[in-house]
Amino acid sequence: MIQCKRVYDAASPDDGYRILVDRLWPRGVKKEDLAFDEWCKALTPSSDLRKAFHGETIDFTAFREAYQQELAQHLDEGKRVAALAQKQTVTLLYGAKNTQQNHALVLADWLRQLAEG
Repeated sequence: MIQCKRVYDAASPDDGYRILVDRLWPRGVKKEDLAFDEWCKALTPSSDLRKAFHGETIDFTAFREAYQQELAQHLDEGKRVAALAQKQTVTLLYGAKNTQQNHALVLADWLRQLAEG
């Protein structure tokens, strides 16, 4: 199972393996205060793509398409995380305020597709 959660939300035993999927460390969070198992920068959006989306020069649909193209370049890493999710719950941690349209949701969908084969 793959789920998403903001880094600012409390950790839970139900989270399983917790992966930070932000390229930059989240604001206002001390490294020693965040419960996470790994920081996977390889599966984060590129700096240019992240800036374009947050700067509102592209909409979420364009962001999703561009990000999926970037993810395709990291297929081995994606397969590794997808395989983990088949054995245990994996929680993708992100810092974005928008819980409806963010990169972690796109990443979770992509990982679920990899897990399905």
